[in-house]
Amino acid sequence: MTDKPLLAVTIGDPSGIGPEVVVKSLQNRAMYDLMRPVIIGTTLDVNKALNAIGSSDSVIRVDSPSEAMGEPGTLEVVSPGDWEGTEFPTGVHDAGSGAASHLWVETAAKMCMAGEVAGMVTAPVNKESWHMGGSKDTGHMEVFKRLSGSAYVATMLVSGAMRCMHLSTHKSLAEAVKYVTTENIMTATRLTQKHFNEWGFERPRIAIAALNPHASDNGLIGSEEADEIAPAVAQAVREGIDATGPHPADTVFNAASSGKYDVVLVMYHDQGHIPIKVYGVEESVTVNLGLPFLRTSVDHGTAFDIAGKGVASEISMTEALKLGASLASRKGLST
Repeated sequence: MTDKPLLAVTIGDPSGIGPEVVVKSLQNRAMYDLMRPVIIGTTLDVNKALNAIGSSDSVIRVDSPSEAMGEPGTLEVVSPGDWEGTEFPTGVHDAGSGAASHLWVETAAKMCMAGEVAGMVTAPVNKESWHMGGSKDTGHMEVFKRLSGSAYVATMLVSGAMRCMHLSTHKSLAEAVKYVTTENIMTATRLTQKHFNEWGFERPRIAIAALNPHASDNGLIGSEEADEIAPAVAQAVREGIDATGPHPADTVFNAASSGKYDVVLVMYHDQGHIPIKVYGVEESVTVNLGLPFLRTSVDHGTAFDIAGKGVASEISMTEALKLGASLASRKGLST
């Protein structure tokens, strides 16, 4: 038991599909060969999700992650705060659901920082419900940065062999273009190198995407490639990083999916999200780089329209759990 990583698994917004995809994933008994999952939420919501999918698994409440045994068929739940017994509505925005899910995310992050768990895996939350519940955080990332004091946290999306590390995410396109500087690209490249080394890549192949069409056609369509991206690539190479680019965005992802590169550093949100979601949307997983702890997540929302119906797909959550267990065991993305 002790050689399997202990992972905190948040159920996300209880009014959405989070509880369902968590318990569905844990119906796969092979998951318990990889990890010891401890669920962060309420036993009531976990039981409701089990009933929705017709599972006979049992649910028990534990006071701390260390009590989790990780036995198939028994879901162990840490229930922070005073939310146990609350009947959250299904399929709608709700202040209580927002406040509770925010607390569960904070609790899991604190468990990670205290060394009580090897990492955390998160089901989807709803930003509007968080706001209704009084949170000033707009999403998971803001919680983690605030609690950990991390100055730079980045998002990488993973789907099978396709990996996209984002220079920026939630910026307007105009702001994202301004963010494409040599300094920022080097920060992201060094962070990518660091994490991939930790994950078992001795010399990760990092493809740095261009910003403009055709990588600017030698300056005919923009100057960012010559002014900012190419100097970053050259500096990375001088530092011993296996970086190449700037690669035209209309060709680099096909090359990456065929195994030519280990990761593509993309310049803005949609440049990375679109290829991942075309390549394998159901299997896509989010990984945060730059935090002092491990966090993987589903790459979908709360899907209020199908909540409580027992029809939500658990594939992304299953992949997030598997990747979290792999990285926590330091077996890495390469296995």
